[in-house]
Amino acid sequence: MENKKELRSWLDSFGLEHPLVIAGPCSAETEEQVLKIAHQLKETDTTVFRAGIWKPRTRPGNFEGVGALGLKWMQKAKEETGLLTTTEVANANHVDLALKHDVDILWIGARTTVSPFIVQEIADALKGTNKPVLIKNPVNPDLALWLGAVERFYTADVKNLGVIHRGFSTYEKTRYRNNPEWQIAVDLQNRFPDLPLILDPSHIAGRRDIIFDLCQTALDLNYDGFMVETHHNPDKAWSDAAQQITPETLKTYTEDLKIRKETGEAAEFKNKINTLRTQIDVIDHQLIDMLGKRMKIADDIGNLKKQHNVAVLQSKRWNEILGKMILQGEEKKLSEEFILRVFKAIHQESINHQEKIING
Repeated sequence: MENKKELRSWLDSFGLEHPLVIAGPCSAETEEQVLKIAHQLKETDTTVFRAGIWKPRTRPGNFEGVGALGLKWMQKAKEETGLLTTTEVANANHVDLALKHDVDILWIGARTTVSPFIVQEIADALKGTNKPVLIKNPVNPDLALWLGAVERFYTADVKNLGVIHRGFSTYEKTRYRNNPEWQIAVDLQNRFPDLPLILDPSHIAGRRDIIFDLCQTALDLNYDGFMVETHHNPDKAWSDAAQQITPETLKTYTEDLKIRKETGEAAEFKNKINTLRTQIDVIDHQLIDMLGKRMKIADDIGNLKKQHNVAVLQSKRWNEILGKMILQGEEKKLSEEFILRVFKAIHQESINHQEKIING
């Protein structure tokens, strides 16, 4: 896939003066619910109304969508509000039904992106159409798999493409439902800057209180827009209630978000340096998180040493660690002096944690 301006022509055709806003409920539940939310979103910066029609759930027994009936409700919402519509498709039959109901944009879910077989089936079903297709990142952090899905559509002559960053599953518990792993999206953006990049803060957050901050980070990283789950009564939603916000809240968010893009040569420099600084901020947060996890393990070691009456300082083990880190640092073009300073500080903090436990 070549990096071409045509990849974003569908987005540019909207002529928006603000980032693209895709909003709507996690699931279409009833006709009344769909129409009510759509009409409320008409009063916001929303351009595209979203709703899940077929809901692939992690475990059976949960609400799995109303099916094709919901497409009629979305079609009616489009007629009444003028909003464009989008929904997730997971097979060729979904594609056929969505096209028959005049859905404007289709998206490919994270569970679908992981399967080249299913992606190819959907790409073949859309071959030669001008429908924009947005591809969510795969469940696990795999940039090649994500790009591979994009390339399958491009090869099938589906040129109106974009990607959705919805975060990645992790076994560890974090403050996110799906860890953002911003660097993967940044790497994709650096390789294909003309491929529209949309944030799905709802699935990254898993809870509504951090959605705004995620959107601001995305703007600072030059994302093209957001897909935000909205519901007129989020706590009563039939699926993913905790991560949905009201249309009124969405309106407040879009008014408060800061768009830092400017025009002119000096502004271009400012935009680029702000983006790079935001990338550094993201990595710094990851560093703090990893150091916190390292010190938690140091605490566990301290408790174990206390139980077995073992000394805090183990010189042989420390020298082995230092030697390995110096070699790895060289591979990353980090000086030995820098590695020594950093890891001596980390080691001292670990000793302080363990001494508090043993002497406490």
